[in-house]
Amino acid sequence: MMPDTPLLDTVRVPADTRDFSVKQLQQLAEEVRTETIDAVSVTGGHLGAGLGVVELSVALHHVFETPRDILIWDVGHQCYPHKILTGRRDRIRTLRQPGGLSGFTKRAESEYDPFGAAHASTSISAALGFCAARDQKGDDNKVVAVIGDGSMSAGMAYEAMNNAAETTKQLVVILNDNDMSIAPPVGGMSAYLAGLVSGGTYQTVRRFGKSVADHLPRPFRDVARKAEEYARGMVTGGTFFEELGFYYIGPIDGHDMENLVPILRNAAAIDDRPVLVHVVTQKGKGYAPAESSADKLHAVVKFDVVSGKQSKSVSNAPSYTKVFGTELIKHAKADPSVVAITAAMPSGTGLDLFGQAFPDRTYDVGIAEQHAVTFAAGLAADGMKPVCAIYSTFLQRGYDQVVHDVAIQSLPVRFAMDRAGLVGADGATHAGSFDIGYMGALPGMVLMAAADEADLAAMISTSLAIDDRPSAFRYPRGDGVGVEIPDMAAPLEVGRGRIVREGTSVAILSFGTRLQESLKAADLLSARGVSATVADARFAKPLDGELILRLAREHEALITVEEGAMGGFGAFVLQFLAEQGALDAGLKIRTLHLPDLFQDQDLPAAMYAAAGLNADHIAAAALQALGVDASRAVRA
Repeated sequence: MMPDTPLLDTVRVPADTRDFSVKQLQQLAEEVRTETIDAVSVTGGHLGAGLGVVELSVALHHVFETPRDILIWDVGHQCYPHKILTGRRDRIRTLRQPGGLSGFTKRAESEYDPFGAAHASTSISAALGFCAARDQKGDDNKVVAVIGDGSMSAGMAYEAMNNAAETTKQLVVILNDNDMSIAPPVGGMSAYLAGLVSGGTYQTVRRFGKSVADHLPRPFRDVARKAEEYARGMVTGGTFFEELGFYYIGPIDGHDMENLVPILRNAAAIDDRPVLVHVVTQKGKGYAPAESSADKLHAVVKFDVVSGKQSKSVSNAPSYTKVFGTELIKHAKADPSVVAITAAMPSGTGLDLFGQAFPDRTYDVGIAEQHAVTFAAGLAADGMKPVCAIYSTFLQRGYDQVVHDVAIQSLPVRFAMDRAGLVGADGATHAGSFDIGYMGALPGMVLMAAADEADLAAMISTSLAIDDRPSAFRYPRGDGVGVEIPDMAAPLEVGRGRIVREGTSVAILSFGTRLQESLKAADLLSARGVSATVADARFAKPLDGELILRLAREHEALITVEEGAMGGFGAFVLQFLAEQGALDAGLKIRTLHLPDLFQDQDLPAAMYAAAGLNADHIAAAALQALGVDASRAVRA
C-alpha cells in the first residue's frame, strides 16, 4: 500500500479491517465520514444519524466477524457508513435513487443486512429471533443489535429486553445514546470503569464469586447478586438494565476508538447473560453544519459540502404538512380544548409550529404510537379535543389501540394521517398505502381524504366539529396545488362529496389528491370525444351514497381513483353498488388503486405512473371500460 493511499480504498469488505491497528481504524473512520458526507450531498437522505455512528460502525465490523456474526441496525437510517464498509461503496451515490441503494437496511441488497428495518424499535426482537435460531441449530456466531436512545422510548424494545434473558445467554445490545438522554457526558474515568467491568480479570473474579454464591442458601445468593449489581449500577447507571437480566457496560465514548474496540471485544466474550453496551455518541459528529444544526441535519436534500446549504426547491404552494400545522393553530386559538399529540415527529407532522404557539398543549410521547393513541383516547374521554398526528405508515403500529381504545368506545379522537400514498425516496417502508382499508373497516369512523390544501383545511374543521365518534383525514407528502385557503375553513357536511366537472359518458370518482390527475384525464378524454364527469368523494366513510348512485345511473362507466392499496375506497364503492343492485343495470366499473406489491423507491411521479394512477392511465381505463381502443390515449 502506498503511503498516501486512502485506507478506505483498501477495504472491500469488513474482513479487510480485521488486522488494522487502532490508529488505522481511526483514520478509516475519518475517511468513511468524509465519504458519507460527500455521498449524501449528492443524493440527500439521513445524514446526522450516520455521522454519529461512524466510529461505532468501523469498530463493530472490525471486532465482529460479519456477516457470519449478525449485525442489526435499528430503524436503519444510520446505516450509510455500514453500507460503505460492506461492499457497497461503489453504489453509495445511488442512495434513495431509482434503482439504487435503499436508505435503510434491506435483506435483498446485501448479506451484511440480515434484517431489514425502517420503523423503530424492532432490532432487539429480531436479534432475539436470530439468537434462538442459532441456539436451536447449535451454532456459535454472535448477534448484535444497535438501537438508539430514541427507539428506547417504544414499548417493543422493553418487551424484547424483558424476554432476552429467558431466550438466550449470548446477545449484545448496543445502546447508541446520541442525545445524552440517559447519561451525562462521559470521559476517561467512565471509559476506564467500563473497560474494567467488561475485562477478563473482572469477569474471572465475578465468575468465581458467582460459583461460591451458587452454593449458598438462596437468600444469601440473592443478596450477593443484588450487591454486585447495585455496586456497579451506582457508578455506571446500569441498574435498570441489570434488572431486565442484562450485563451492563458503560457509558463509554462512542468516538474513542482506543476504548471502544477493547470494550466491544470484552462484550463479545461474555457468554453467561445478554450484554448491553451503553455508547454515547454525537449526532452529526465531524461535520460542522450538522453539529450546529438544531436537528443535527437529520434528513437533508442535496447540499453544498463546504457550507452545508441545502438545495431547497421553491414552490408557490405550502406543503400539506405546513397547512395542517397552521390551520390547527387557528382552531386552538379559538378553542382551548384543542390539544395535539405526536409520536417523536413534531417537525415531520407540522406540530413543531403548533408547539411553538401552544407548548403546554402539545405532547410528544416519543416513538410510542400505541401509547399516543390511547393517551389521545384518555384526553377525549375527559372532554378535550385531541388531534393525533401520525404518519400513515406509523399509525399501523397503533392499530389495536385505534380499534380497542378509540373506535369501540366511540371517542372523538382526530387522526391526522400525514404521508398518505406514495412517498418517493423513502420507499415501501414509509408508504401510506393501507390506511383507507384499515381505518375504513372500523364501525363509526369518519374517514376523509383531502384533494387539495383548501380541502385539508376544511377537513381539520370537520374533524374538530365531530364530537361523538372518531375521525381521520389523510393527506400526502409534498406541496399543495396552490389553491386559496380561507381565513377559517368551514366544516364539511359529513358524508358528502362534490361534483367538480360535469359530463355525460363516464364518471371519474376521485378520493384524495389524484383529483388533479382525474381532471387532466377528463381533458384527454374530451380530446377523444368522450365527455367525463369528475367528482371528489371527500369521504370514504360514510360514503356519499346519493352521489355514487347518481354517477352510476347517469353514466355508462364509473372509474374510482385512490392513492391506497386494494381493498380500500374502490372496494367500499363496489360493495355499496352491489348492495343497491346498481351493478345489475350493466354499469361498467373500474377501480384504480395502488398495485398489489411493495413499490421500490423512485420519484413520486414515476411511482404513480408505475401504479397506473396518472392522467393517461385514468383516461385509458375509462376508454377501456367504454370499449374504445385506448392505445393512442396513453402516452406514458
